[in-house]
Amino acid sequence: MLRITCPHCGERDHAEFAYGGDATIKYPSLDNADQEAWFQAVFIRKNPRGKHSELWQHVGGCREWLVVERDTLTHEIFSVTSARVLAEGGQ
Repeated sequence: MLRITCPHCGERDHAEFAYGGDATIKYPSLDNADQEAWFQAVFIRKNPRGKHSELWQHVGGCREWLVVERDTLTHEIFSVTSARVLAEGGQ
């Protein structure tokens, strides 16, 4: 069982969260019409083993999108940060 510590609501069961995918994907700009770039960004995924950054939304709480740094083997969580704060350049 995963316990994720939301920066706003505190520690919660993972059932309150929805997985949103790989947080390391860099999407092309919206005006980029290169189909191969979009295909790679949308459909091609790595299956990382070990420490990885993932997007999770706290749907059962504050609804904030979070970047969770988690070990995919042990499920150990190293950090949880608001995706909005990271996008604004914070930590």
